[in-house]
Order: sequence, then C-alpha cells, then structure tokens
Amino acid sequence: MTATVISGATALTGQTIDIRAAKVATGLAAMGIGAGDAVAILLRNDTVFFEISMGAALIGAYVVPINWHFRREEALYVISDSGSKLVIAHEDLVPILGDFDLPGVALLVCPVPPEVASAYSSTASGRDQWSVWRDSHEPWNGEPQAPLFGMIYTSGTTGKPKGVRRQPADPEMAQRMAQLMATALGLTPGATIRTAMTGPIYHAAPNTYALVAARIGELVILQPRFDAEELLAMIELHRLTHLHMVPTMFVRLLKLPEATRNKYDLSSLRFVAHGAAPCPPDVKRAMIEWWGPIINEYYGGSETGGAVFHTSEEALRKPGTVGRAMPGCAIRILDDEGHDVAVGTPGHVFIRSTSFPDFTYHGRDTDRHAIERDGYVTIGDIGYLDGDGYLFLCDRANDMIISGGVNIYPAEIEATLLNHPDIADAAVFGIPDEEFGEAVCAAVQLVTPGALDQAAVTAFVRQHLAALKSPKKVEFHDRLPREDSGKILRRKLKEPHWEGTGRII
Repeated sequence: MTATVISGATALTGQTIDIRAAKVATGLAAMGIGAGDAVAILLRNDTVFFEISMGAALIGAYVVPINWHFRREEALYVISDSGSKLVIAHEDLVPILGDFDLPGVALLVCPVPPEVASAYSSTASGRDQWSVWRDSHEPWNGEPQAPLFGMIYTSGTTGKPKGVRRQPADPEMAQRMAQLMATALGLTPGATIRTAMTGPIYHAAPNTYALVAARIGELVILQPRFDAEELLAMIELHRLTHLHMVPTMFVRLLKLPEATRNKYDLSSLRFVAHGAAPCPPDVKRAMIEWWGPIINEYYGGSETGGAVFHTSEEALRKPGTVGRAMPGCAIRILDDEGHDVAVGTPGHVFIRSTSFPDFTYHGRDTDRHAIERDGYVTIGDIGYLDGDGYLFLCDRANDMIISGGVNIYPAEIEATLLNHPDIADAAVFGIPDEEFGEAVCAAVQLVTPGALDQAAVTAFVRQHLAALKSPKKVEFHDRLPREDSGKILRRKLKEPHWEGTGRII
C-alpha cells in the first residue's frame, strides 16, 4: 500500500491516495487520455502530485512536470511539445500560463495548500476544480497498464527543451531498477522508509524519489520549501530514516549556528542520498563528521538515470569523486573523435545503463542519436577515470550551469539577450557561488557603450525567462572573445572567476 503523505496539517493515508488515484484514472480515461498520452502538472510540492502521477500510471499515461519558475512562453512550449491533453496547476501558478489558449488542452485548477501559500506568500482565493472533478468519478476498474516514467524535460547544448520519453520496463528490468534504487537512494523494499521531500518535484530526481518512496515506504513528508532548521525538526519529530538532498542544502545546514545544529536528535537517519551538482569535498567531509557515514552520492542524468555511486567512506578516501559505475552500468571517457582516452586523462563522459529502459527525446530522435556512441550516451560532462575506476568531473562540454541543483543552459539566456536591440553580443557562463555552487554571469557587448546597466539587463531576462536564469552578475566588454569560426571562447571569460577556488565547476 502507498505510504502516508503529510503536507502541513494534512495527512493522507496510503489507502486514501490509492482511491483518489483510481478516480483520477477514470477521469483521465473519460477525457480520452490513454496509454502513451501526456498530462502536464504545474504544481509545487502537494499531495495532488501523487494522485495524478499514480492515476496516470494506471492507464499508462505520461506525467510531464513543468518548472514553476518558467515564464509563459517556456511553460506553453513544454505543454505543446509534449502533446499534453490536460494541465493540472496550482491556482497561484495559473497566471504563468497567461490566456492559456492551447487548442484541445484542458486546465484543472488546484487550491494552494496553506503551508505552500505561507511559504510562497501566495494570495490565491482557494478555487478548487481539481477535487470536484476527481470526486465526480468512480475508481478505475479497468486493467492496469504498465506504468511509465514521467516525461522530464531537459535541455542540451542548444538550450531547447527536450522531453525524455521511456518505454515501460519489463519485469526483469524492473527488478534491476529496484536494485539500483536500493543502492543509490537507499530505497530498499521491505525496509523502514520515512522521508521528507526537500526539493521541488518538477525535478527528475526528486520526482522519481518521491514516487518510489511513496510506493514502498511508510511515510513521506512534503516540505513546501527547503528550510534548514525545519528539516532538522522534522527528522527528530517524525524519526525520518531517509533523505534526498542537493549540496546547496548541505551548505545551508552547515551555516546554522552550532547550538541549533546540536539541538535536534538526528539518530534515526540511516541513508542520505545526494546528487544533481558537484559537492565540494570540504562540505561533504563536514556533513559526514556531523551526520555520520550515511552520506551517499550518485551521478547520472534524466537520460541515463543514476549510473555512478559512492559511499561516505569512498568520499573520504577519494575526495572529489562522484563514484564508480554501479552494477549494470559502465563508463567510458572518449576524446573528440570518439576514441577511449588513457586513465587520468579528461574527456567526454559516456554512460551505458542496462538498468533503465532506453529513451528517446520526444519527437526528436535525431537529437537522441547525436549523443550516442556504440550504445553509450553522454549528458555533456567532461571528466576522467582514475586507476581504480572512480569518476571525477572536470567541466561540462555544453557549458551548462548547475546552480543549487538546477540545470541552467547558457544558450537559452544568450538567445534572449541577443533579442535586446541594445545588445550586440552576449556570452553566459557559470561563476563560483558559495551557497549555490554556481551563479549565472553574462558578458555583454553593447551596441552603444553605456546604453544599459546591470539592472536593465537582468530585468530584460526576467521578462522572458525564469528568475533563476537571470544573471547575478553582468560584465560589459568592448568586444567578446571569439574564434575566427565565430565560436565564443567562454573559457577566457570564466577562468578569472575560478582562479584560486580549486575547482572549475
């Protein structure tokens, strides 16, 4: 049975969630949504996420989470590109969709839970189309379909969002996936699993983690917005055993006063998994010293799933590693021509996993084939393997920025900047940030020097893209460094910011 899910003062038993999910399945089928179709969700952390995800799974439909930081054009692109026939959105997020005039796409509005409204200063009125629609249907009594993964939208070197679409797993592969989840995330069937979701469920890893924990666990608590001390209190109060986190959360926890850190009983914790961004070795070491040898790291992507893993003991022995390939997974480091490189030599990181069904990019098979070599795929990272097979990341071939565990793609921001009539050229790259790991920096060449200042540039980006993509720093240049071919030399712009930090991502 599904785990109990707590959000604020609301606690839903697994039985209640299962009944609601079954009603959702009936409702979706009545709307003409079936196997292989898509349903989009624009939600913060809410129990509705489990109702729609599990209901869609019963009829074999894909769920497409939308980043609620998006602006209208970004959100509507994902809805349209995925072919979603229905959007379920929190009331305070509906304005993101504007007039919402997509033909053939329905919209159901959910009330904003009080705890979410408080965390985000929401002023929503409480309009509730969701529960009225859901409860107007009887529970699904049809034959359950093979459940699908969510269709998570990611981006590549062009910055154009792409939906990662997988086929259902056969029984043998499902068993391998379960073993991988147990290894990388600590989510072992039959174990006591009491967890809190600290990250937004539109992200691939929290999305998967939440659903697996709910299906096999005992308790899932939804934290509407990460708060370091609140998490410590939750661990003590609910005797949490498992967590999924990102390095930025570790940084915030470690910044708490020592008296606050020592105030809570954390002895119930058994397994803490983290990923999404590189974790500085000193931060990892400090967390292990505080919480004990329960900090575990995995590495992979939406395309590959988790493929590399290491424990606390390995982190202390191999500072800076992201781990070794897990069973059923393999890593190759290739040069630009596709040849394997020597141990210790950086190159393109390619991953093969037999623990996840193969994928394609929805409607973009050519893009899928472009990232594969001999059955291995790359997610754009540069790294090397040491003599013991441990992977170390050096840089990102596609110049992706990871800020607080969120992937930010420079090409998308650059394209936006170049639409400004006063900007002649622009390059975007990541610079060090103590809290978030990396921050967005834009190097700008103006048509007329002095025509814009930093505030004007950042405001322009915010008009078109999510606020998290807006540059934290803007540098003005007389001319940006480019090769004769026209390729921007980002490294020349980045290197001065990273000198003396001991890292380049």
